[in-house]
Amino acid sequence: MKKGIHPDYQPTTITCACGEVIETRSTKKDIRVEICSKCHPFFTGRQKLVDTGGRVDRFKKRFGMDK
Repeated sequence: MKKGIHPDYQPTTITCACGEVIETRSTKKDIRVEICSKCHPFFTGRQKLVDTGGRVDRFKKRFGMDK
């Protein structure tokens, strides 16, 4: 790496609202986030996929896949 052209990376802590603490390196110091992979519904398996208005059923019916 060339000297003097890169940002200063420093050890930092990412803190989630759920209490999860992640140690990493960044150009910012002490990052706070509202959601992380420990509490996000997609990663925890609690996410519900909602079919609004029967979109999947209408698609299947339109293209003859409803059988």
